[in-house]
Amino acid sequence: MKIKKGDKVIVIAGNDKGKTGTVQKVHPKLNKVVVEGVAVRKKHKKPTQQNPEGSILEIYAPIDASNVSLIDPKTKKATRARIMTVEVKGKLVKGRYSRDGKSKLD
Repeated sequence: MKIKKGDKVIVIAGNDKGKTGTVQKVHPKLNKVVVEGVAVRKKHKKPTQQNPEGSILEIYAPIDASNVSLIDPKTKKATRARIMTVEVKGKLVKGRYSRDGKSKLD
């Protein structure tokens, strides 16, 4: 999985198609990500002694990582990630780059 916490992503499939947000949490074993502002669900909490009125919380549900794509910082469009080794000041540096290799995603 090439998506990490803190990445800017766009949803490319599903009910929230076209929405953008920041990755809040990543579940690599389940291949799911939690994106801020996407897949918002309401959770009803029962009344308790501490909260006698109860409440309705909005939580972000995880969505499949295949339904999101990274946003290229230069073009602001969806892109796939590639891991490349580039020479910087005489040293080889490994990092994530957009598919065309022109902009760094880290």
